[in-house]
Amino acid sequence: MKESAVSDPTQVLAFETDCHIFDGCGFPGPGLHSFLFEPLWGDPESNAYFNKPMLLALLGSIIVVGFFWAAFRKPKVVPGKLQMVAEAGYDFVRRGIVYETLGKKEGEKYVPFMVSLFFFVWMLNLWSIIPVAQFPVTSIIAYPAILAAIVYLTWMSVTFKRHGFVGGFKNITGYDKSLGAILPMVMVIEFFSNVIVRPFTHAVRLFANMFAGHTLLLLFTIASWYLLNGIGIAYAGVSFVMVIVMTAFELFIQAVQAYVFVLLACSFIQGALAEHH
Repeated sequence: MKESAVSDPTQVLAFETDCHIFDGCGFPGPGLHSFLFEPLWGDPESNAYFNKPMLLALLGSIIVVGFFWAAFRKPKVVPGKLQMVAEAGYDFVRRGIVYETLGKKEGEKYVPFMVSLFFFVWMLNLWSIIPVAQFPVTSIIAYPAILAAIVYLTWMSVTFKRHGFVGGFKNITGYDKSLGAILPMVMVIEFFSNVIVRPFTHAVRLFANMFAGHTLLLLFTIASWYLLNGIGIAYAGVSFVMVIVMTAFELFIQAVQAYVFVLLACSFIQGALAEHH
């Protein structure tokens, strides 16, 4: 996104790639413009367009489906390397998240959904450190919001299917007659928390971590280039080291956020399956 020239037309604009310290140009810090993309095709004014994050989301879906299809299309008793990796990933989500939260009996039917959710979120996060792509799709709030909405609808449907309308309402409002006079206040708080706050924080937690991580990576990457001039070269080296450190840290955070997202999804469903008082 081009910026308009300021008062001095000879001033090098901050977003130009030949902008360095001591050249009379400002630091091209990352901002909201770093998360905006021109359409690859279509018209943004009509909301009918296709841009880079959409492409990465589509490719991420294809990669996840393609990976598991290739791994399990001809399963063997003695698994090959690809099948072994896929089984390890599947088993990690099944035993490490679903069974631990929901138990084997109740959780088995939710394993495919949670495995798909985990690897899809992880793949969308991973785009941040993959050359050429270099953008986490989940740093755009619409994607975590839709995923959180799917979890929310699953959670609510399980709640009312399991307990019926009255029982489901008691479940999401934390109904417990032993609370006495404070029961109405508790029910209002629990209803607000379960129906509004939880889905909101579920989406924002993923979005905020990916947004912040990508901004920090951009900051140090741009700074490494910007400082590459004169005495600033010494500082550019330090900034580049920080790029490597932040990339490694971001790789860890990407996996953690996928894990947390699915863990919370399982905890919501666990609450839906729990008997009300």
